[in-house]
Amino acid sequence: MSFKNSLSVLMLASLLAFAGCATVGKDFSTHNIDQITQGETTRAEIQEMFGEPWRTGVEDGKRTWTYGKYRWSAFGDAETTDLVVRFNPDGTVASYVFNTTE
Repeated sequence: MSFKNSLSVLMLASLLAFAGCATVGKDFSTHNIDQITQGETTRAEIQEMFGEPWRTGVEDGKRTWTYGKYRWSAFGDAETTDLVVRFNPDGTVASYVFNTTE
């Protein structure tokens, strides 16, 4: 096989590998999830622990922050990690949900 053909095969294999994957969101630290206390932990503390949220919004009248990284692959299992934090009007955590496939 010539160098040109080898290069073409390598480029095609790379294209197929990249085309089968998609990543959305951004990494965030998960080691301190257990430090969140409903009614006590503040928005400022959540931001200090996890950084800027990937998404923000309102759910049932409560400010909601979402931290998440979602990776899908046509060649393997999806890898997802997300933290959704809902805040009380006083800025403390009303509730949170943490999910991961790891």
